[in-house]
Amino acid sequence: MTETWDDVNEHVKAEWKDETTPFERVYEIIEQTHEGQSAAEIADRALVSEPTARRHCKSLVNTGFAETDQDGQTTLYRRNSDRILMSRIRELREEADRSELLEGIKEMKVEIRRYEDRYDVVSPEQLAQQLDADETAGWDDLTAWKTTRQNLAVAQAALAYDEASHQLAV
Repeated sequence: MTETWDDVNEHVKAEWKDETTPFERVYEIIEQTHEGQSAAEIADRALVSEPTARRHCKSLVNTGFAETDQDGQTTLYRRNSDRILMSRIRELREEADRSELLEGIKEMKVEIRRYEDRYDVVSPEQLAQQLDADETAGWDDLTAWKTTRQNLAVAQAALAYDEASHQLAV
């Protein structure tokens, strides 16, 4: 028998609430939070009470998964960016061996040099200052350049992490 729902979003929320614990829902919301959010905002998104959200957010801060900022009297919670970065570095280190990391770093440096030569600037920030609002291709390149630069930094960090791990093991 096929169910009909008046509001699919409400059905999905109810299903998520039935299949997860309050802590799991708060964790998922924090995991997606780049900009700080109050316990009330997190509670609303996680389908929990504000005291429950606050309690779980504090636990996540204590474990290092989340961090806080203050906005006046309000504590704002967000995922810990250092922890996310270290996860990306470890993940890349497990997926790629040293030679693959070196080859990827070389390719990303070549790609960055192409952007520098194409636009005669040394950074995406300089490119942004030169672009007109309607230059779609330029803005697309700017986004790709920033992404490549971020990926290069992570790959270089993974390589350094790998080297440090080998040195400590000796």
